[in-house]
Amino acid sequence: MRYPSGRAARLVAVAVAVGLCVLSAAALAGPVAADSPPPANHTGTTEEGAAPEIVAVFPDPVADGDRGEYVVVDADGTRNLTLGDGESTVGLPPGGRVALSSAPNATRALVGTEMAVVAPGLELSNAGERLVLERDGRVVDEVGYDRSNEGERLNATTGRWTPRGLRPRPVVATGAATATAFVLPDAPDVPIETLRDADRRILVAGYTFASPRATDVLLAAQRRGVRVRVLLDGGPIGGMTTAQREQLDRLAAGGVDVRLIDGSHSRYAYHHPKYAVVDDRALVLTENWKPAGTGGRDSRGWGVRVDSARTADELAAVFAHDADGIDAVPWRAVRRNASFVDVAPASGSFEARIEPETVAVDRVRVLTAPGNAGAAVRETIADANDSVALLAPRLDVDGPYFAALVAAAERGVRVRLLLSNAWYDEDSNRAVVDRAADLRERGLPIEARIADPEGRFGKVHAKGIVADDTAIVGSLNFNAHSARENREVLLALEGTEPATYFESAFEADWRAAAGAGSSGPA
Repeated sequence: MRYPSGRAARLVAVAVAVGLCVLSAAALAGPVAADSPPPANHTGTTEEGAAPEIVAVFPDPVADGDRGEYVVVDADGTRNLTLGDGESTVGLPPGGRVALSSAPNATRALVGTEMAVVAPGLELSNAGERLVLERDGRVVDEVGYDRSNEGERLNATTGRWTPRGLRPRPVVATGAATATAFVLPDAPDVPIETLRDADRRILVAGYTFASPRATDVLLAAQRRGVRVRVLLDGGPIGGMTTAQREQLDRLAAGGVDVRLIDGSHSRYAYHHPKYAVVDDRALVLTENWKPAGTGGRDSRGWGVRVDSARTADELAAVFAHDADGIDAVPWRAVRRNASFVDVAPASGSFEARIEPETVAVDRVRVLTAPGNAGAAVRETIADANDSVALLAPRLDVDGPYFAALVAAAERGVRVRLLLSNAWYDEDSNRAVVDRAADLRERGLPIEARIADPEGRFGKVHAKGIVADDTAIVGSLNFNAHSARENREVLLALEGTEPATYFESAFEADWRAAAGAGSSGPA
């Protein structure tokens, strides 16, 4: 959701009821996944086999008088359909999906070529409405809401309000590929070398960006004619740093298109991915574009560069969806009203012990949130037969991911959890270690440890999983809010070679943590 006071208010996660009063058929069929939306106030069709349905409702545009409000209906070729709200009734054409509007020109500006727009439409109330779709006087479908959210559209199938323009994506399989697997802080040159090799395009997506080295490379690419674009979050937790301000000023002055997801109508709670598209290569990281992350000055992170035009093009499509939205604000506009905090950059120095490795990936899958990443991660855990290794900053013992891991252990899968040693994660991670110890005493093959860097890195920031022959690398923190509300990007790398590489890296960190907080034997 979005908060009226803007993105600063996002520091507190809030659950909001949409005011639903009728359970959907999906809700009646069984439990809803933890990162799935609440059931819709949507009855579905009452005529067996009937296909017409109300698809979406957009009652509260960011416009005077809500000009352009609309209802999307899929008539599916059915004639004699009407849509009513208890006060007025309008007829529908018998074609496919259309947006009904009282101001068609304003609505066309909102939906573009997404669908046809027809008049007349109903006057929708922001305070609540019940819309009924009928055929020859018989109810076919109905949808209701108790209140609207400004600038957000109600998905009638899921019952969730999402900012207009947010289109959750399916999991996309992009085939086999050759990839370079690496870890940080051991291999900070891989991200820089990837950017440096660009000939045509560089798309950098991140949460924060404060890397002088990356800035130098991007500016050099811009000067030699490469199209360079950067997309970041406009309200990171803790505030935007003066170091980021300096680098973004340099990029903008050099002609780089720098935008930030910002404003009270942002499509995401946080724009949190860490990836780059460089020509026909895709680079996906767990680390931010700053000295502590990609610079190799602090965090334990995982990364992969995939030589695959299909993977690069899919991430380029994600980037275009996000960077071309109304909430993608040019840096200079954000800078005028922004405040900054002075934080010294990380300056650690670590010996390279784990070298990058070229690996053959049998199949790459692109996972994104909101939409599919949370369920895909849990399905990967559920499909494991032998072992699951998870490296993460933190994990909620009462959350859906820990539940999936426990379920795997109950099937006899060996589960190992290695969590951050940062002081601010101590309490939550100690709870995971203790819970795992209790489960292990009951006979489950599950262990949890707190990482012990031993001079090899500063703290754990990676978000990675190895489940049998699949490795998952990306930005998703393993909690429901991250999967539901943030933009996140991950790659699932299927194949023995990537799984072996990342499991070996995990094993090295796991052994080093044997003497630290642990729920299992050394």
